[in-house]
Amino acid sequence: MENHFQFSTFNFQLSIKMVVLNNIVKTYNKGEIKAVSDVSFSVNKGELFGLIGADGAGKTSIFRILTTLLLPDSGTASVNGFDVVKDYKTIRKNVGYMPGKFSLYQDLSVEENLNFFATVFNTTVAENYDLVKDIYVQLEPFKTRRAGKLSGGMKQKLALCCALIHRPAVLFLDEPTTGVDVVSRKEFWEMLKGLKQQGITILVSTPYMDEATLCERIALIQNGSIMMIDTPDNIIKQFPDKLFAVKADNMSKLQNSLRSNSQIKSCFSFGDFHHVTMENGELKVENEKLTMENLMASLKNEGFKDLEIKEITPGIEDCFIHLMDNK
Repeated sequence: MENHFQFSTFNFQLSIKMVVLNNIVKTYNKGEIKAVSDVSFSVNKGELFGLIGADGAGKTSIFRILTTLLLPDSGTASVNGFDVVKDYKTIRKNVGYMPGKFSLYQDLSVEENLNFFATVFNTTVAENYDLVKDIYVQLEPFKTRRAGKLSGGMKQKLALCCALIHRPAVLFLDEPTTGVDVVSRKEFWEMLKGLKQQGITILVSTPYMDEATLCERIALIQNGSIMMIDTPDNIIKQFPDKLFAVKADNMSKLQNSLRSNSQIKSCFSFGDFHHVTMENGELKVENEKLTMENLMASLKNEGFKDLEIKEITPGIEDCFIHLMDNK
């Protein structure tokens, strides 16, 4: 009975749309620059949703529209059922927003910043301490330190506490892990999992493709347009080709060789390897299917050494590049 109740509650949450965008357009410089181009998507109650794209893709403009800091040129959007234009005052009381750039008062201490933001929202730290406790305990040893003197990871935690202190229904995090170390990035995502368990709907934007898999659903965005929206697993499953990782002693020369082969569909650098796909799914060499073995032989004949070729599973970045390449 309890499991049935939990399942029903989950389905009920999925049916509630906490964030809805319909054909949102935003331009700058008198319409010459289209930052957001006819964007539509929705986010369910209690969902951890990622907006994934490079710098300049339109992520920040979308977040600023949803947090009522920018007006869209056209289209409609709502947060928690409230219109971003008509009901902006109500929305500002019900959302938390952590911008990409650290924007707290650097001359105030950790404790003073938190108390200030609680007062702005007519609440107290004590009233909502249970929500930020797990994060704040890491800051508490530095509570009298000025915010401007904190490390990047600690600034990140303080900004998150201040965005949560009024217990928002929806939390917007605009590139929250940019510029922080790997350990702090991992800790931050663990915090988001804990917040999600408390029923907060979370929208996070990031240029880091590896963070996409930590979200329940993602929207891949480029040049202001949404290319695909789905779960990370489903996006990876839709990758249409076999993918191979290739490396050799001279990676620059290897890339030129692979890209000059008319039967190679795509070749992009990924860390220590080049990721390669084949035209129409299978390459032909003099009417024979190109296998890893005869590709290896062909590259050896060109003088490459320390060759390694292996079939791999695509990642979100591979999918992103494929969508851009075929747009």
